[in-house]
Amino acid sequence: MLKGLARGLRKCSTKAEIILWTDLLRAKSMRGYPFLRQRPIGKYIVDFFSKELKLVIELDGITHEYKQREDKEKDVYLMKMGYKVLRFEDDEVLNHMDVVAMQIEDYIDQFEDE
Repeated sequence: MLKGLARGLRKCSTKAEIILWTDLLRAKSMRGYPFLRQRPIGKYIVDFFSKELKLVIELDGITHEYKQREDKEKDVYLMKMGYKVLRFEDDEVLNHMDVVAMQIEDYIDQFEDE
């Protein structure tokens, strides 16, 4: 059931999701690490994740203003499964991609140093 929903979400991506995917994460563009988009992990669908990095990237648009409790529950669940969750606002991706890239790279640096 989640796989079908995830497939639908991939077809209806937001502008910020498309830009993050095409500019940073697609085709191992982020330091050679593969990322997938709109994939189920447990009982949730995550925007992007790298299994190798144990990293989930979530983009929050205007609708997330009303979903803070649900987002927190999702983050806790994913962290218990061993994933690090990085959340970015759509505006950050659209207007400050360099900062977003730097934060992802900082996580990768820490991951590789462990």
